[in-house]
Amino acid sequence: MKKVFLCSISNVTSGACKEDCAYCTQSIKYNTNIAVYKNKPEEKVLQEAKRLAKLGASGFCLVTSGLGLDSNKCDYIAKLASSIKAELPKMLLIACCGKADIESLKYLKANGIDSYNHNLETAKSYFEHICTTHSFNSRFETCQNVLSAGLKLCSGGIFGLGENMNQRIEFLKSLEELNPHSSPINFFIPNKALPIKEQVINRDEALECIILAREILSDSILMLAGGREVVFGENQKEIFDYGIDSIVLGDYLTTNGEVPNKDLLMLQEYNLKIGHLLQDRQCSVS
Repeated sequence: MKKVFLCSISNVTSGACKEDCAYCTQSIKYNTNIAVYKNKPEEKVLQEAKRLAKLGASGFCLVTSGLGLDSNKCDYIAKLASSIKAELPKMLLIACCGKADIESLKYLKANGIDSYNHNLETAKSYFEHICTTHSFNSRFETCQNVLSAGLKLCSGGIFGLGENMNQRIEFLKSLEELNPHSSPINFFIPNKALPIKEQVINRDEALECIILAREILSDSILMLAGGREVVFGENQKEIFDYGIDSIVLGDYLTTNGEVPNKDLLMLQEYNLKIGHLLQDRQCSVS
């Protein structure tokens, strides 16, 4: 029986980002009317983690908006991680806080973070079309820093930003160089406030992207994250048949996900077993 790993996201600081990523509703450059707040209370984050762990999530990602991991943000994430690990020692904790140096990443690891998420987002040759305030190279360098710090690397990106097939392959080949422990694959969902005006990618094209990602990222846990419900609707069996190992349980950063119990029933219907990222040997954290 195939195992599927469940991860959940907590947007612990939201909005007010000064970067101009054309796909992101958290940027102040675009009037997306999302909730804006800083440093969600520790007890609230802990309760989220406990609730989702009971539902079967074995990965929990702490996400902050903004360019990078400054000292205040680093201390805040470290405190959250320590608190969660004390209550949920078997939970794989992921931080997603933007650009980061090796020393900061080592500090997070010492305080309970197991993995760091920093997505390449798209091909190097296409990156300037989706962001001008930082470079593809800076993203790639942070991913290298994650590995140097001894953390598991979680890195993926978004399909459907206007890139062509050659650029999709280029993007995946860049990820292959990094050999991430896990790779979140997202499909862009248009927002009228954002400058990217592409249409929702169709089902067949999305499946082609999954097949390609599975072929190139043969050693990574392949997660289908944003866009899963919109692109695939009620019939999602093919995503698992074609190589998806993991899905997000619950909400995304600024958009709602599926009701968790509905996803759990779906996995049961497809005869898929819920795995555990820290207990299953193939996905153990060193």
